[in-house]
Amino acid sequence: MLLVVDVGNTNISFGVFEGTKLLHHVRSESARNRTADEYAVLVRQMLALRGVDPDLIESAIIASVVPTLTDTMIELVRRAFRRDPLVVGPGIKTGMAILYENPREVGADRIVNAVAAYEWAKGPVIVVDFGTATTFDCVTPKGEYLGGVITPGVHISAEALFSRAARLSRVEITLPPKVVGRNPVHSMQSGIVYGYAGLVDGLCKRLVDELGYTCRVVATGGLARLIAPLTTSIEQVDDDLTLTGLRLLYERNRGTEGA
Repeated sequence: MLLVVDVGNTNISFGVFEGTKLLHHVRSESARNRTADEYAVLVRQMLALRGVDPDLIESAIIASVVPTLTDTMIELVRRAFRRDPLVVGPGIKTGMAILYENPREVGADRIVNAVAAYEWAKGPVIVVDFGTATTFDCVTPKGEYLGGVITPGVHISAEALFSRAARLSRVEITLPPKVVGRNPVHSMQSGIVYGYAGLVDGLCKRLVDELGYTCRVVATGGLARLIAPLTTSIEQVDDDLTLTGLRLLYERNRGTEGA
């Protein structure tokens, strides 16, 4: 079985694949002060609760956008599963040309998502990832990573509103009854949810206009299923897009663990 690890700024996702099938998907907080030993115990316990024998983990791959946690995750895999993991970064075979001005400046998760999205679309595609930041990544008809857009994430924007407006309290980020809010809670929920739906549609249109060709659009990330139905541009939501991309990258680099 293959362990895939996606380290984000807010959460860490751990997936277990058997062949191409994702058997389990568990998450933990991205706690930067937690040691490799603590993570090793945590992950083994989480997998044990799902009935996974840790000794059946034969290989692993990691993508991290938190540099301080990258080495911790490598040690976690070594200590918990006695394996040397692959790490997404310079030198790994992606099968995708990176057209960014400086390829080293592209977040690992963005490349992983692009690989999975192109595999799904079989053509030009835009990936919308509702993470700590909301990112838009463009892949050309030839399967080249072109670049994209980074915007403040939904939770970051909401927290900025709550913290800077003295009379506005925190609200649950959920769909309000109507677009026109009749109280402060519904008004803020409308602004956050419908505002981001409008942002997605507006940016996707601008991206397609600039690219000059039609793109399929796939979304992933924590709030994708809330916001995607309110858009006209997103046609598919894939909660496991990043984990699938990690599996694809592992298959393209099989046998290079620890290299």
